[in-house]
Amino acid sequence: MLSSIENKINAGQPLNREEGLWLLTGAELLSLGKLADGVRRRKHPDCRVSFVVDRNVNYTNVCTTQCKFCAFYRDVTHPDAYVLSYKQIFSKVQELVDRGGTQLLMQGGLHPDLKLDWFEDLFRQLRQRFPTVQIHSLSPAEIVHIARLSELPMVDCLARLHQAGLQSLPGGGAEILVDAIRQEISPNKIGWREWAAVMRAAHHLGMPTTATMMFGVREQAEDIVEHLFRIRELQAERGGFTAFIPWSYQPGNTELGGEQASGVEYLKVLALARVILDNVTNIQASWVTQGARMAQIALYFGANDLGGTMLEENVVAAAGVDFRLSQEEIIDLAKSAGFQPARRTTTYDVLETY
Repeated sequence: MLSSIENKINAGQPLNREEGLWLLTGAELLSLGKLADGVRRRKHPDCRVSFVVDRNVNYTNVCTTQCKFCAFYRDVTHPDAYVLSYKQIFSKVQELVDRGGTQLLMQGGLHPDLKLDWFEDLFRQLRQRFPTVQIHSLSPAEIVHIARLSELPMVDCLARLHQAGLQSLPGGGAEILVDAIRQEISPNKIGWREWAAVMRAAHHLGMPTTATMMFGVREQAEDIVEHLFRIRELQAERGGFTAFIPWSYQPGNTELGGEQASGVEYLKVLALARVILDNVTNIQASWVTQGARMAQIALYFGANDLGGTMLEENVVAAAGVDFRLSQEEIIDLAKSAGFQPARRTTTYDVLETY
């Protein structure tokens, strides 16, 4: 099976679900890693590893969805519940600009009172105050929630947010794009078809997005493979995904509990993503959840990007995982692995190499 899969990959032919499942369950880690590394080298022959200087601003921790895997959310009546003021958000973005940052990754819980006008006004002011920062914000679940609160069709809500200054969407909230799993771990969140509908609408508007996967939440190998193929099929429609980012579920302080996926499991999923997603240019290593050394190893298992510097991160930290890397440390991480670091924009234009 391995040799026939390798021949298909070398011939530029896409794999099927059966082959993907065999790679995940039957292939040895190093054999799969070698296939993924070969794909990465063909797609990125310049031997560059990119990153973006960004900040993750969580505008609220209030969330009505209350996913079982999340340690970050709070009920609206909880003493730790908060909503950041515009002034607080502007202060955080100013710190980002002062450090040469170019991307604002703003996400939060599904707050029961924050309607479209709150976000429109915020984005207009952000664009006016910080024209060099790309507003890469709001997951599909947030878009759907804002639309429902505002009694608008999702497509109209997204178009208005785009007009107000929202430039691209992160792929958060994908978890596993199989509704049986979503019903078990996040029964109050949108289904996979709604997630896909938001991404289609964004791509139709010319808004680039990323795609993600959080695995290790009781799904089966077949579910991981199905998730990847659904991403590949969506990408074939308009090509709007700039990158794919898989990470493992962090069980600390969550209702769901359980064990974290191993490093071997992470590398297998990452490598499989690189092999299957032949129409997605970039695969991102998640140092935020895996740590610096595992992210460095991931560069030889298909990853070509180290994500963002994340001057602030609260969601994963709430689960007790608090890996931090400065820009200098990311540069050193890539260099010491034998790659040329490159600072990029949200849309993967290279700004500077080191």
